[in-house]
Amino acid sequence: MSAPRKPLNFEKSLADLEALVERMEDGELSLEESLKAFEAGIRLTQQCQQALTQAQQRVQLLSVQDGEVHVTPFAEADDADEDADA
Repeated sequence: MSAPRKPLNFEKSLADLEALVERMEDGELSLEESLKAFEAGIRLTQQCQQALTQAQQRVQLLSVQDGEVHVTPFAEADDADEDADA
């Protein structure tokens, strides 16, 4: 039985993904290596997306206005900030 893997942090996953893309763009990988790199890239992309989703959920939970907690989706929060700036 394998131990659960510790999730990578967003910055590490993104840096690994960028390095992987550079290797693939160089065009020096074999077909088999390219397929393995592509699979690794998909996993890294999913990890990054999951980290961003979790961060978005945390921001929504922590949004406080006028002493009360308000859950506001990112898009609406961005629109409200732009309206306040105008």
